[in-house]
Amino acid sequence: MKHRKLKGSLILVLGLFFLVGVFPLPASAESSAAKDPGMPVHFNRSLDGYQPAKDHYNFYFTYKTVHAWWDAVAMGMEEAQQQYAARGITISYEYMAPVTASAEDQIRRLEEAAGGSYDVIGVDVADEEIITPVLNEMAEKGIRVMTFSSSDAGPGCRRIAYVGNTHNYEDGAQLAEALCKKLGGKGKIAVLVGTHGAPCHEDRAKGVRDTVARYPEMEIVAEEYDQDSIDLARGLTLTILQQHEDLAGIVCCNMSNPVGAARAVQETGRSVVIVGMDHDREALRYLNEGVIYCLGIQDCFSIGFDTVQVAVRVADGCLPGTLYPEKTEEITTIIYQEDAQQMLELLYGEL
Repeated sequence: MKHRKLKGSLILVLGLFFLVGVFPLPASAESSAAKDPGMPVHFNRSLDGYQPAKDHYNFYFTYKTVHAWWDAVAMGMEEAQQQYAARGITISYEYMAPVTASAEDQIRRLEEAAGGSYDVIGVDVADEEIITPVLNEMAEKGIRVMTFSSSDAGPGCRRIAYVGNTHNYEDGAQLAEALCKKLGGKGKIAVLVGTHGAPCHEDRAKGVRDTVARYPEMEIVAEEYDQDSIDLARGLTLTILQQHEDLAGIVCCNMSNPVGAARAVQETGRSVVIVGMDHDREALRYLNEGVIYCLGIQDCFSIGFDTVQVAVRVADGCLPGTLYPEKTEEITTIIYQEDAQQMLELLYGEL
């Protein structure tokens, strides 16, 4: 198997948790473990009862950018791989991405993969307008293509299936609603989007805009793209704070920008309500300290685990229907300050 090497304390701690039994794997791998609706992340997953047609599969997965969020997705993939291995089935895969998100780079990777001997090619779409036609061309050539992770392709795409977040618009709307209520329905706010054209970021931002529009005394005074960079998000936030001395809140649409926004707010000593996405360790610490008001946590582990399960079915020629849905929906849970310490302990072993 060739794939990017995972880094960071999140990976190490969770590996130890599995080894010592904090999250024990079930004795039987005949069905997927039931998900506790109260838990943001579900590590105790097991393969369902589908019997693969082959004993070896070779997949190619590419995603937006090298980032801790996709490291968490990779953990779920590796767990599924290990459980298949216990059944005598080898899952080989590439899991690669650029350092900086780029639709052009993604096209190059997809074209290279199309010339390889992969059973299925999976992509987390960097820009739906640019990537969707490429996927359609691949499908016309008989290449089995699926999408996964945070961003599906555009309408009418001939990709076979999608596994991941199917409710990014709703996530953005929920974060905006939490912010508006916290501010009493009054005030000026800014939006940090993420990457231009990334469906998940654009959909969340639209959810934010539509929600804020329902509050006549709320106003979005700035909307910026930080390219999923903490440093850029920090710089943009500092500029926005300088331009708007009465800024009351910030909505952050990816995993990096809540950290950048929180750093800027702390540096300036301003009182600004921040809401954002996902499980970055620093963001959870800011949540615990009250610098960030709430975070939407996606179940990245299940996204990775289910991506491999669906890829096996796609490779076997199974079409969406009774064996698996066209879109496998994964959950997002909004958490607040009182939940932060539990998440720091769960994900990072931080007592």
